[in-house]
Amino acid sequence: MVGILLIAHAPLAAALAAAAAHVYACAPERAGAQLRVFDVLPDSDPAANLELARSMLREIDTGSGVLVLTDAFGASPGNVAAQLAEPGRVAVIAGVNLPMLLRALCYRDGTLAEAADKALAGGTQGVMAVASTKVQHQGTQPATGDGLARLHHQQ
Repeated sequence: MVGILLIAHAPLAAALAAAAAHVYACAPERAGAQLRVFDVLPDSDPAANLELARSMLREIDTGSGVLVLTDAFGASPGNVAAQLAEPGRVAVIAGVNLPMLLRALCYRDGTLAEAADKALAGGTQGVMAVASTKVQHQGTQPATGDGLARLHHQQ
């Protein structure tokens, strides 16, 4: 199984991992197995960050490779991630978002190249403009201003 290492500005990496665990609540092993999180703190030492990232990478590399997901190319977390890249062993993708992470978690049973391709596709396909539409009122509605109550009533 391909390992996944999230490297991002604090607290984004931990928040993405927590969101993935929430989505996969019925199968917590999908979100947690071979997943490490590295939240890079402001003013942290770049050399120490790189050493910690290398240590985490070794923990989750079982021979199938490691997919490193980072938030911003050229920023401190992205610079650490870029130094980990190793063709065929460690793939790095910048611009991590929740759809990318979810796709990576779902497709890491294959090869590293397949996991990276699926993650990149999930990340890009997960970004879209969403049209604004008004809620259509069907039947009788509760006489409350609570939008959540209206949604529950519609279901």
